[in-house]
Amino acid sequence: MAVGVFDSGLGGLTVLDAVSKRLPDVPFVYLGDNKHAPYGVRDANDVYSLTCAATERLWDAGCDLVILACNTASAAALRRMQENWIPREKRVLGVFVPLIEALTERQWGDNSPPREVAVQHVALFATPATVSSRAFQRELAFRAIGVDVEAQACGGLVDAIEEGDMILAEALVRSHVDALKRKMPTPQAAILGCTHYPLMQDIFQDALGPDVAVYSQANLVAESLADYLKRHPNMMGSGEQSMFLTTGDPKRVSDHATQFLRRRIQFEAA
Repeated sequence: MAVGVFDSGLGGLTVLDAVSKRLPDVPFVYLGDNKHAPYGVRDANDVYSLTCAATERLWDAGCDLVILACNTASAAALRRMQENWIPREKRVLGVFVPLIEALTERQWGDNSPPREVAVQHVALFATPATVSSRAFQRELAFRAIGVDVEAQACGGLVDAIEEGDMILAEALVRSHVDALKRKMPTPQAAILGCTHYPLMQDIFQDALGPDVAVYSQANLVAESLADYLKRHPNMMGSGEQSMFLTTGDPKRVSDHATQFLRRRIQFEAA
């Protein structure tokens, strides 16, 4: 009954933490492709190949349903995977859907024409690859009209967080927020479009100001997954044991993950 959770590195642990708390009886298999992280500076074909390989590893671990807890993979690879590659008996879901549902206040299955929504000016903070894909803007346009999205590529932020350098990470957040505000002085909402960024949510909020609603993904994904599994119980895979897998050095990744979540995490080689 295991569900797979994939990220290029440690950022997906924020999603794993939330889904584990929401669904405590479900075993989760987490795979971090730390050997090839970060994905945010790779081209779309590279991200697609790496994401497919990681997804197959999670299928091998008994996970028929895989959550791409990586915005770059969701933006650059998911649509192509769904159209050409995923077998009918498997499912791969991304992290954009719950976010757009929350922003537009409409369910993903609502196929009515796009309509105006309350939020008109949205700041998107994401990796360079997610920004260049324009996937968020494309999916949002299917459901809402008149929303101005200003994207800011946050170069270097994932690396700083992965290395545990929170002083540098805070400086980068404030620099990227300043750059965004030069383009959009008064955003109404801000999207943290990378699963690493919730660790810096308080800094984003402080830099943006109290009047900006900051949307983070972990809890939204957890609620969406709980609803999905209720509606599709057949997508619970055969795996029965929770695991942490990595393509990188297990000891080094375990040490960083423990610092990342502030509890002991033990990875093994994928």
